[in-house]
Amino acid sequence: MRGCGKTSDKGPWPGQCTLIARPRARLNTIDLARAGSHHARMACECTVATIAGRLRHRPGETLGRHRHDCGFAALVLSGSYIEAGDRGRMRVAAGDVILHGPYESHLNTVARGGAEVLVLPWSGAIASPLGSVDDADAIARLADRDIHRASALLRAGLRTSPVSADDWPDRLAAELRRDPNLGLKEWAGQAGLRPETISRGFRQAFGITAVEFRMRSRLLKALAGMAEHSPLAAIALDSGFADQAHFSRSFRDLTGMTPRRWLALRTSATRRRSPGSPEEA
Repeated sequence: MRGCGKTSDKGPWPGQCTLIARPRARLNTIDLARAGSHHARMACECTVATIAGRLRHRPGETLGRHRHDCGFAALVLSGSYIEAGDRGRMRVAAGDVILHGPYESHLNTVARGGAEVLVLPWSGAIASPLGSVDDADAIARLADRDIHRASALLRAGLRTSPVSADDWPDRLAAELRRDPNLGLKEWAGQAGLRPETISRGFRQAFGITAVEFRMRSRLLKALAGMAEHSPLAAIALDSGFADQAHFSRSFRDLTGMTPRRWLALRTSATRRRSPGSPEEA
């Protein structure tokens, strides 16, 4: 679970960093987009910088599972690809949108025709990660002048849709997101599958085993609880951790900081942005 990069404390609060805007850029600098195919076989989850702008993927490109440092929206401008991540496996084409929360990870398999994606800032709750817009080109043209206005236009015109679960790895991923304490042996028996089939097949689809996916689901559930200011001990128990110490170690592996440090930074940033605060005066 330990990434090979580091997340940043910078931004409105941890995991909600401000994306760097580069108007008129044809490519952003997500590290894995320019890397070799060996990343498809990497064992760790690298943390990559998320930079707003247009991103071109080469035909047939495979990006190994990687984690972004903050939330963002990916609007497909042309081509198509498959993304398999913490919110499920999605097949997207021009006009489709995938929403990502902070600290989430995924892998991508690009179609033979390649793909161009517009990366835009996104924050707030995500009811469904999959959506679409009517005029992707209008949003892209606006993004060349103003990234944040383009993000607002996308938000205003976004139509969300449910993520399909056509195959058993997709159904298992959906069940693990709903219940991070799900017993994998019991699920395999109910699905008529052998445990080793579950381990091998799930990894082929999502780049990590079902056990690792379950841990990530627990951590993302814990993050949601922390955003609601629940007590840390209650968050650890509700998310399926054996104890608070286990939760703290896993949380630090994901974010690069302890839960208390994360909360302190978030509280400090919220106070700085509050009307009437010294920094706002």
